[in-house]
Amino acid sequence: MKKFCLPLLALFLSCGFGFAQCRKAVSILGDSYSTYEGFIPQGNMSWYFNNPQQGNDVDAVTLTWWHKFLTDSGYHLCVNNSYSGSTVCNTGYNKEDYTDRSFITRMSNLGCPDIVFIFGGTNDNWAGAPLGEYMYEGWSQADLFSFRPAMAYMLDYMTKRYPNVEIYFLLNSDLKDEIDESVKTVCAHYGVECIELEGIDKIAGHPSVKGMAQINEQIKAFLAK
Repeated sequence: MKKFCLPLLALFLSCGFGFAQCRKAVSILGDSYSTYEGFIPQGNMSWYFNNPQQGNDVDAVTLTWWHKFLTDSGYHLCVNNSYSGSTVCNTGYNKEDYTDRSFITRMSNLGCPDIVFIFGGTNDNWAGAPLGEYMYEGWSQADLFSFRPAMAYMLDYMTKRYPNVEIYFLLNSDLKDEIDESVKTVCAHYGVECIELEGIDKIAGHPSVKGMAQINEQIKAFLAK
């Protein structure tokens, strides 16, 4: 009996170890929707805390969309580089310079992932950042203060910086038509899949527990197609 069981045990352990080693790593480039205190780089501002802000009911990291996705999919977190209030472009609220926190500034710090989720555009929408023109090369520093050029600059960099990595853009619900159109146009140009979210439940403009679950389910449904 022992001679029979020991090889099986060794095989089981080796398979388990191999599975753990092969789990896909996920990185996130995001804004407040993807933050949680203690799970983002030091110095990045968070919106979700153990003590919820503004009546939002998300009071545990396990309730965030990305933690739910990792748990359900068997993946593990590589880097969550999310920053509350950040814009894709360098123009922030009240036309302030957000170069220190913009997506295009943080996009090089995502580790070595197998999958990247970019969840942005919400603050560009809320802050009324300039749209600018569609342009896919020759960006000047001034161009990067507008949304469309910055979107293109970001995806141009991301597709080159992270080859053979699955890149998905998560497009929030309830944004202006011109933001939706801009995101989908630029994503199509670079062959980046755009997951257009619908009907997300929110409290104070941010996903609630129900909304986080909806985001997770909609991502999984998209990837299952």
